[in-house]
Amino acid sequence: MRYLRVSPQKARLVLELIKGKRVEDARNTLLFTKKRVAAHVGKLLQSALDNANFLSAEKNLDVEIDNLYVKSAIANDGPRMKRIRPAPQGRAYRYQRRISHITVILAERGKSGDAGPRHAGDSRTVEAAPAKGKRKVSTAKVASKKKVAAR
Repeated sequence: MRYLRVSPQKARLVLELIKGKRVEDARNTLLFTKKRVAAHVGKLLQSALDNANFLSAEKNLDVEIDNLYVKSAIANDGPRMKRIRPAPQGRAYRYQRRISHITVILAERGKSGDAGPRHAGDSRTVEAAPAKGKRKVSTAKVASKKKVAAR
């Protein structure tokens, strides 16, 4: 699910409740969770279950619907909308409306792979940026400053 108008922090609260649970237990948990995002996550979980059902029926992949569980549930940042709120004395305060992208992956118990084939665009690797070294301060500048201060 992409571009959902809820902050990722609030979405992660609900996603932590269903990680590692069987699909049926996760659906029941979401049904009785009193968070607005729980309804959206429930729809997403149902969509993932329908995709697994489609793979087992139409594509003839061996997927046991009863053995599915939530392998991972992730909420990432989306683009932020910058807004302005009126403030006293003609000023304006800026605030940001956060958007999240939610991903739910189902897998079967006892199998290492997930419920469906992964596309090349789904697996994202994050490479660490090279560490920046400290700037070297020229000793000539420091020495000239000391001479000026001594005068």
